[in-house]
Amino acid sequence: MLDRMTAHAPPKPSRHHIWHIGKRTLSKAWDDSIFSESAEAGFWTCLSTPPLLLGMLGALAYVAPLFGPDTLDAIIKTVLSTTRNFFSPNVVNEIIQPTIRDITRTARGEVVSLGFFISLWAGSSAVSSFVDAVVEAHDQTPLRHPVRQRFFALFLYIVMLMFVVVTAPVAVVGPRKVSEHIPEGMQNLLHYGYYPALILGLMAGVTVLYRVALPVPLPTHRLIPGTVLATVVFLAATLILRFYLRWIGSTGYTYGALATPIAFLLFAYFGGFSIMIGAELNAAVQEEWPAPATHAHRLRKWLVARFGRGTEPVSTTAKQDTKQDTAAAEPSAEISPS
Repeated sequence: MLDRMTAHAPPKPSRHHIWHIGKRTLSKAWDDSIFSESAEAGFWTCLSTPPLLLGMLGALAYVAPLFGPDTLDAIIKTVLSTTRNFFSPNVVNEIIQPTIRDITRTARGEVVSLGFFISLWAGSSAVSSFVDAVVEAHDQTPLRHPVRQRFFALFLYIVMLMFVVVTAPVAVVGPRKVSEHIPEGMQNLLHYGYYPALILGLMAGVTVLYRVALPVPLPTHRLIPGTVLATVVFLAATLILRFYLRWIGSTGYTYGALATPIAFLLFAYFGGFSIMIGAELNAAVQEEWPAPATHAHRLRKWLVARFGRGTEPVSTTAKQDTKQDTAAAEPSAEISPS
C-alpha cells in the first residue's frame, strides 16, 4: 500500500528539474522570438499611450469630482510621481507630463466625441500585443480566432479602464483620509508602505493578465513564478536603464531630439520583455509538471456531457485538458513489477 501511494505521488522538485526548467524557459523564449515580440509590444505600448491616457483621464474627469474638487489634480500628481520612480526624468518631463496636461484640458469634452471611441480601439493595441505574447508562449494560439482575440483584448482594456476609474480616486483620497485619523508615528508606516503596495498591485495585475489571456487558463498559484520573474526583470531593467541614461547624458553623448522617444521606447520594450519571459517560465513549469484542469473547465466538460452534446466532437479545450490529465498520470502508471 505504501509503495503504491509513493508511486502515485508527483515527483518532488529537485536541482535537476529547476535547471531543466531554466534551460527550457530560455529555449522557448528563443523559439518564440522573444526579442521581436518584445519590440512589437513596446511599439504598440508607445503608440497606445496617448489614447490610453485619453480614455482614463476622460472618464476620470467625470468621476473624480465626486470625491472632491481637487481629486483629479491629486490623481495626476500621483501618476507623475509614480512614473518618476520607473522612467527617466526626460521621459516624464518631455513625454508623459505634457501629454497628460494636454489631454486633461480637453478630456471631459472628448468623452462624448467619436474620437474617444476610436481611442478605445487604438488604446487596446498594447493590451492585444501582451495577450498575443502570453498565448503564444503557452502554444495556445490555435485555440482562439485572431479576430475574437482582438475583441477580447478590447474587452480587457475597457474592464481595465473601469477598474482604474473606480479605484484611482479611492487610492488617492483614501490614504489622505486615513492619515487624518491615525497618530503621527503611524503616518510614516503608511508612507513607506506605498511602494510595497505598488509592487504587489503590479504583481496582481500581471497575474490577472496571465490568467485571463489564456484560452485554457492555468490555476492561479501556477502563475506566481512567472509573475515574480516578470516583476523582478522589469524592476531590474528599469533601474539599469535609468542608470545607463544618466551615465550616457553625463558623458556628453546624445541622440539629439530622438533621445527621449528612444528612452521611452526602451522602457516599453523591457516591459514587454518581462511579461513574455514570465509567461515562458509558466509554460516551462506547465510542461514539467502539468496542472490539472481548472474548476471552470471541469464544469464546462460536465455541462457538455450532461446536456446531450456528448456525441459531438470533443472541443479543443477538452482535448488539451485530457492531454494534460494523461501526461500527469503517466508517471504513476510506470510501476516496476514486484
